Amino acid sequence: MSLEPDDLLAIGEVTRRTGVAASALHFYEQLGLIASTRTTGNQRRYRRHMLRRISLIVVAKRLGIPLSDVQEVFQSLPLDDPPSQRDWRRVAQLWRAQLEVRRTQLDHLQRELTGCIGCGCLSLKACRLLNPEDALGDDGPGPRRI
Repeated sequence: MSLEPDDLLAIGEVTRRTGVAASALHFYEQLGLIASTRTTGNQRRYRRHMLRRISLIVVAKRLGIPLSDVQEVFQSLPLDDPPSQRDWRRVAQLWRAQLEVRRTQLDHLQRELTGCIGCGCLSLKACRLLNPEDALGDDGPGPRRI
């Protein structure tokens, strides 16, 4: 039996192959990350090539890449046809750049935390990681220096 990218798989087969819950597949579909067709009985069927997209979503989540970033990158990929090698290379290059930025941010955070934990000062006025008197509060929510 020859396996083709356009073979249709039932949702149970897709969850078994990817380890992704059916509810997550529905969510990914709502986001436009994957697509399915419907049978006459209104059951979802996924083209076999969706397995690769779903696997990439799983890997991206493990790497801490937000679904919004996956969504942005996947917009450039065809949804109805299997992406070409050229398409996948382009996605890999985009993610490589994003991961490099993230790596730089994590290295910076590690240096800051090492300095903070290592100094032992426990001073709210001297510590660069804390925000004495909420001086950075006007810049918006969340951490501002890291």
